[in-house]
Amino acid sequence: MPGTVGRVPTPAGPVPGARAPGDAGMVGRHQWSGTRLGPPEYWDLAVRAAAEIVLASRAPMALHLGDEFLLLYNDAYAELIGDKHPQALGQPAPQVFAEVWPMPGIGDIVEHTYRTGEPFLEREVTLPLRPDAGQLDQAVYVRACSPVRDSRGRIVGVLSVVTETNPATRQLQGLSDFAAALSGTLTLDDVARVALRYAITSFDADRVSFAVDDGGGWRLARRVRGELVDEADERLPPLWRRGPADWPAPAVVSARSGRASYTNDGEPLREIAADRHDQRIQALAAVPLRAAAVRGALTVGYRSPHTWSAPERALLAASAELVGQATERARRFETQHGTAQLLQRSMLPENLPGLPRLRIAARYDPGVDGNAAGGDFYDAFVLPTGDLGVVLGDVAGHDVQAAARMGQVRAALRALALGDPRPDQVLIGLDRLVSSLGAEAGTHELFVTVAFGVIDIDRELLTLASAGHPAPLLRRCSSGGEPRAEYVEVPAGAPLGVGYRPATCTVAFPPGDTLLLFSDGVVERRRQGLSHGLARLAESVAAAHSGDPRALCAAATAAVPGATEDDVAVLAVEYALRPSRSARMEVPAEPTAPSRVRHWMTAQLTEWRVAESVIGAAVLCTSELTTNALLHAGTAARVEIDLSPERLLVSVADSGSRGTVTRARTDTLSSRGRGLGLIEELSDAWGTDPTVRGSTVWFEILTPPQ
Repeated sequence: MPGTVGRVPTPAGPVPGARAPGDAGMVGRHQWSGTRLGPPEYWDLAVRAAAEIVLASRAPMALHLGDEFLLLYNDAYAELIGDKHPQALGQPAPQVFAEVWPMPGIGDIVEHTYRTGEPFLEREVTLPLRPDAGQLDQAVYVRACSPVRDSRGRIVGVLSVVTETNPATRQLQGLSDFAAALSGTLTLDDVARVALRYAITSFDADRVSFAVDDGGGWRLARRVRGELVDEADERLPPLWRRGPADWPAPAVVSARSGRASYTNDGEPLREIAADRHDQRIQALAAVPLRAAAVRGALTVGYRSPHTWSAPERALLAASAELVGQATERARRFETQHGTAQLLQRSMLPENLPGLPRLRIAARYDPGVDGNAAGGDFYDAFVLPTGDLGVVLGDVAGHDVQAAARMGQVRAALRALALGDPRPDQVLIGLDRLVSSLGAEAGTHELFVTVAFGVIDIDRELLTLASAGHPAPLLRRCSSGGEPRAEYVEVPAGAPLGVGYRPATCTVAFPPGDTLLLFSDGVVERRRQGLSHGLARLAESVAAAHSGDPRALCAAATAAVPGATEDDVAVLAVEYALRPSRSARMEVPAEPTAPSRVRHWMTAQLTEWRVAESVIGAAVLCTSELTTNALLHAGTAARVEIDLSPERLLVSVADSGSRGTVTRARTDTLSSRGRGLGLIEELSDAWGTDPTVRGSTVWFEILTPPQ
């Protein structure tokens, strides 16, 4: 039968020659006389011998003594329980670990061994000894419990030995999470972000890198311990360094040879060091990706000597294999995606007309897949009468054939409008074309929804016709009143190709108003009614800071939360209260470009007598966007500024997604994430727009009244 502390036989005085258990730091120096155990020299000899073993061991050990399971443990165990030490010494274990002791497999194991004397061994167990630790910090242990007997053979406690398993064993358990994260990546940028984040966390490394071949050269992304990586950084592409085909970087050497290399102590990055982070690395493992269609490698490095164990090498090889598979998928996706999207956007207008009083902007986003060309299209063009024709439509289908038909429909609509701009007559002629194309293809499933309108600037009127398309939205902005959004009550009718009947609607379109045409991908979501999406869109448009068309396009595409499988197209036209002033600058891909942009923009806005507070914020934001465009696109950029009495709009456009940027140093631009944070803080609205070739990032700052 187990005995309590009081039943541990103690002599009337100290045992001759007895001494306290071996001093093991703070544990050995603890004042046991103030606990129920009493001074160690009065303990039973067998109990004192067990305490000697515990305190002398380097493995985490603890004694649970008596019916209350009073704790005595060594320094290794103290590190294990964190801030519970030293208060836990001599205290009941159920009280110290009150939050976890009742859990199955925790306190009941100790109690069972104490009652029955049966030893216990569990090879892999997650012990929540530090409940404040996150899920990634929960280690895996081997735990053993054995009964502790006194000199008379009675059970007076339990010896608990807890040994953390090899770190590589824990890391292997994270491979499934890593594989799941990689399965959601689409591009090489995504793969690099996930791989670097996993490698630096799982291996507790000081520096990790990911290298991949880039058609005659190499590009490499890295992360170092302690660098600032926030949510904004995760939205940006990684910082890629580029090198030639014979680049001596260990990652590239491993990728070219297909063999892993391990440096235990040395200067493995001396030849390619970009900064002190590279120079301080002494141990480095470089493992090839083992992919069939792409070459690359993953590296893990430490600032101190490190011996690469067999489990670590196995984990590195498994990780590199997962990254290799994801890299191949990403390379195929980028190739297919680029072809499909280039086809799609080559059929859309590359430039929208610029008119003194009408500001126009459009946005097109692919659906969830993003890999197939779609049938959404938009257009805006000046008619022979001087009016502006605007159109947005959707050809059924999400394949290359749908994109080709979209190009036919868009070209035919413009040709018909240039001959007779009346919206109903344009759609009648277009209906004949669609019916003819359907008969030619031998299908009755070819149909098109479209909304076409004509803006008469002089008469301040908007005439619309719709064939099965969502009703356009008008943002009304009367002087002195709050902006409001209302849908135009235009008869929708049937889509083209399935029995369109002509009908038009004419409404007032005075200065200050903005017209918004959109595809159904903007408002339709699974398990949500269409009315909900339409209401959310109207609310977002009415609540926008201004009627600027670019800002409204961004607000419209983000109005309804949730992913859509359909393409998204938006076209906005603002009838400005007064003409705006605009200027542009072509920015070469060279290190001095951001500085030149800052000087040019400061001079231009000062000449326009913009408030100094607006100039300062705008110049800072533009400098950040220009630097990012040159770094990530690698091509020349274009900066455009447009000033109206209500706001300043600045856009920075690049013309590609790959390339080489000539820079004085490759490790600069440390403010990437903070730069976007500044733009969010200093501007009233900002966003990104894909273009035919490249992308555009813009921001808007409302100007104070003069």
